[in-house]
Amino acid sequence: MKKGAFYIAFATLVFSTMEIALKFVSGQFDPIQMTFSRFFVGGLVLLPVALKKIKEKGVKIDKSSFLYFAMLGFFGIFLFGTFYQLSISRIQSSVVAVTFSSNPVFVTLLAYLILREPISKNQVAGLIFDIIGILIIINPFNTQLDALGIVFVLLATFFFSLYAVLGKRETKKYGGLVVTCFGFLIGAVEMMIVSALGNIPMVAELFTSIGLEKFANVPFLAGYTPANLPIMLYAYIGVTGLGFCAYFLSMEKTSAAETSLVFFFKPALAPVLALLILGEPIPFNMFIGIVLILAGSMVSIYPNLKKALKK
Repeated sequence: MKKGAFYIAFATLVFSTMEIALKFVSGQFDPIQMTFSRFFVGGLVLLPVALKKIKEKGVKIDKSSFLYFAMLGFFGIFLFGTFYQLSISRIQSSVVAVTFSSNPVFVTLLAYLILREPISKNQVAGLIFDIIGILIIINPFNTQLDALGIVFVLLATFFFSLYAVLGKRETKKYGGLVVTCFGFLIGAVEMMIVSALGNIPMVAELFTSIGLEKFANVPFLAGYTPANLPIMLYAYIGVTGLGFCAYFLSMEKTSAAETSLVFFFKPALAPVLALLILGEPIPFNMFIGIVLILAGSMVSIYPNLKKALKK
């Protein structure tokens, strides 16, 4: 249990600093370049542990599973990562962090629609709290908040949630860490391939003409300096690699309900860290929205958490 608590605390801390770290280098790197780089490096960090898990389970990755991982990588890395990085370049890191932490709303609804998983009264109540909290934070009448940035973070949250729901099938066979590792690696390779094609002048023109200019002329290694390299290594290895590793190890040592506390504490911790490190203010509407999202998360997970703590 002590190890489980450490993993939860570590994952919560690094996940809460992700948007802050990326905000420090916003504008210094191409968003697509940063996305495929951090998931590829993160996947490599997870790979030794993932291979160990595969050996322990005595399973092999067949063609069907590989293609499924490719689909997961497309939703959970290619689409999620692109919209997530674009949102950070347009709106406050604290808004991105809190809004993304509402992904249980999408997961619950998608699990019901795709997997036909039942929704409990607590989950419905939690969803209502979360939705109201998001609306208060976004504040549609606030013209100072970039509307496109909000659309991007909501799309990122949706695709990440879709990735999480669809990944449940393979998780039963391989485990969450293995699914995450190969989803990261294959999704990053998919982005690399598209980005590489976008460096061909004719293809770059085509991408630009159909609204995919973000994938045109993407640099692979440009922008790295002695000043920003530590931040990038922290984002790639510390957050994406070790953070997700700790997240899934906590599931093994505790329970899914207890591990979900990571996304319970992040909406509260991330804005505070953004205030202390970046000087981003916490407006009153954001404070109220955070309280509602925290309340919604607690209401949603309370029954399962109560059962887990009794064991």
